[in-house]
Amino acid sequence: MELHVSLVGRKNLSGEIYRQLRQAVLDGRLRPGDRLPATRELARRLGVSRTTVNVAYDRLSSGGFVTARVGGGTFVREHVAPSARPGTRYGADGPLRPRSVWDAIPLPSIVGVRPRFDFRSGLPDASLFPYQAWRRLMAHQQRPDVSDAGLYDHPAGDRGLREAIARHVGVSRGVVTSADDVTVTNGTQQALDILARALLAPGDRVAVEDPGYGPPRLLFRTLGLRVAGVRVDGDGLVVNDLPPNTRLVYVTPSHQYPLGTSMTLARRIALLEWAERHNAAIVEDDYDSEFRFGGRPIEPLRALDSGGRVAYVGSFSKTMLPALRVGFVVPPRSVRDAVQRAKFVTDWHSPSFVQRALARFIEGGGFARHIRRMNRVYEARHEKVVTTLLRDFAEQLEVVPSVAGLHVCAVARSASANDMIAVVRRARKRGVAVHELSRFGVAAPAPPGLVVGYGAIATADIKQGLQRLRECFDG
Repeated sequence: MELHVSLVGRKNLSGEIYRQLRQAVLDGRLRPGDRLPATRELARRLGVSRTTVNVAYDRLSSGGFVTARVGGGTFVREHVAPSARPGTRYGADGPLRPRSVWDAIPLPSIVGVRPRFDFRSGLPDASLFPYQAWRRLMAHQQRPDVSDAGLYDHPAGDRGLREAIARHVGVSRGVVTSADDVTVTNGTQQALDILARALLAPGDRVAVEDPGYGPPRLLFRTLGLRVAGVRVDGDGLVVNDLPPNTRLVYVTPSHQYPLGTSMTLARRIALLEWAERHNAAIVEDDYDSEFRFGGRPIEPLRALDSGGRVAYVGSFSKTMLPALRVGFVVPPRSVRDAVQRAKFVTDWHSPSFVQRALARFIEGGGFARHIRRMNRVYEARHEKVVTTLLRDFAEQLEVVPSVAGLHVCAVARSASANDMIAVVRRARKRGVAVHELSRFGVAAPAPPGLVVGYGAIATADIKQGLQRLRECFDG
């Protein structure tokens, strides 16, 4: 890599070269065994004499920072350790401070963690992803003779993927739309970000489900929006509890997160009528809709919407891989252009290679086959988890009925929220990861209980994992 040395405005040139290279070693930017540029080459780059560089290298060598190998070059010595002095290696703290809203934003805890028995919600089984087929698709897209995927793309995304998404949601979910109305995003979170930027102003009120998915409400708060938690019951969001002057309502009607229930048709119609009366927008996060194990699916809010109130949001994080970071939004046509402009000023567009590979995967039938396969796997896990909870946890937990998605919710019969937090902590020590329900509360802690995911745990490990979890209730 290019070695940065600045001599602009400096007088003692050999001294400056020595000082800056020495500091690079102490900071760890030059690591033990790294090779320094040849003296002739560095002199040419810096516009100085070779003697000037030789003097600096000699000082580094005599100080024990580098060693010269005959015919090999000059290398950082192996025993040199970076300086641990604060403010030296990574820069000193400064006077700048972030807005206070960022102090309350926790970083995700699931990154890089692989518990033995993983019952956390929101995670698919990455081991069953069709890696071989995906590698072929990606390799094809990165050939220089295939397309112009290496250039900038339209902010709304690759045309082929937008067409594939429009057909997919039209066939599988009854959402009638066109490629022109689809914007590809980096997951659901960015879809919500650009929708809020296009529709709302600081100080506007947003209603979210309570209990509900945490990252969206954190996002809304960082944008200066007022966030109100609205109670959820067995029929879905309680529409009568929506506060006045709400400008946007965010819901997960297909598989409410975290309770796992589906919003009834009557409640969906009531929400649409409320939005019409109050001139509000609805964001429908069609979370986990692809994985359904029973019952009759209810039409999405977008399919029922005749007034242009619903923005439909989807993601490939659960159906494919979270690491792909591919989602999409189908906003009402009246705000479509603003959404695309918001995407443009945010990051221009999502990675084109991934988009075009995904388009071919969908159009070639690979996506449908993958969904069918995973649906069978998750249905078996769902049945095993629910059966075990009903049998072995009957005295401790009441399972909330659910026929879709990658998790089930179980409410504590008598234990407190603190009791359930203690259970989760004891389970973590025994290699079992699971979420307590109370963490998903908005205005107040959610009811005591557990959210048990089965996407990331192998079917064969469910029995032993739940047995360990059951033992944690006894202290």
